[in-house]
Amino acid sequence: METLISESAGTGDNLIKDGSTQTFMQDVVEASKERLVLVDLWAPWCGPCKQLGPIIEKVVKGAKGAASLVKIDIDQHPQIAQSLQVQSIPAVFAFKDGRPVDGFMGALPESKVKEFVERHAGPIGPSPVEQAFAAGSAALEAGETDVALTAFAKILELEPDNVEAKAQLARVYVKLGEIDAAKSLMETIADNQKFAPAVSAALAAISMAENAANAGELEPLRQRVEENPNDLDARLQYGRALVGHGNYEAGGEEFLDIIRRDRDWNEAAGRQELLKLLDLIGPANPLTKSLRRRLSSLLFS
Repeated sequence: METLISESAGTGDNLIKDGSTQTFMQDVVEASKERLVLVDLWAPWCGPCKQLGPIIEKVVKGAKGAASLVKIDIDQHPQIAQSLQVQSIPAVFAFKDGRPVDGFMGALPESKVKEFVERHAGPIGPSPVEQAFAAGSAALEAGETDVALTAFAKILELEPDNVEAKAQLARVYVKLGEIDAAKSLMETIADNQKFAPAVSAALAAISMAENAANAGELEPLRQRVEENPNDLDARLQYGRALVGHGNYEAGGEEFLDIIRRDRDWNEAAGRQELLKLLDLIGPANPLTKSLRRRLSSLLFS
């Protein structure tokens, strides 16, 4: 695969600058005659400003030159806030053709900021980081671990706190058999971010890889299950081993069979393993929908 993120992608340093009263005319008014200029009015003591700032920067970088950003510290340059009649911050104004044409106050989510910019600058396609993430994820699912490793590592060079990239990179490590590296990477993710679907999938991948490693060889386990279908421990280990070998559907069948025979066995181990599998394969996978439907049927019949 060709370079996933160019050396300059994602930086946009020439499009993002700190403004002042002295440079406002040049940086904002005159510049807005060539492209959309966002003016972000903020202050060091403003918590929501600190939340919004990185979001606006990310959207502007993703606009690929269609918009620029000028950040104004109102403590240092109160005249600008006064002239724009700002009553609270963060406050963002869109300048076009030398004058303000729109604005908003408060810390909006990234999707809303993107909509705001697109309203005046036109559609914004996926950013280089988003493109690299999609390419890395596709490579991960296809088993192209070298490509996936390169993609997610590069993303983390640009965005060290990108939780989804960390989670996907951890899954790459799992596929490479580097479980300790995957676990160490996941430890860098804050507890309040570990409920994100990508993180849940990575944690499930780590857990199931460890279980598969301890389960043993497939054929002896299959024989144990055939000889004694009610040997739920053998069936559990067999299901784990199947999942570890990438046979998710067959592994799911074994976990469902455990639930069917004794849903409460070993602290509902069959259900717990099945839920880990669902986290691993993700909500969009058709197998997930099938397994969830059958699980519900077993639990509520």
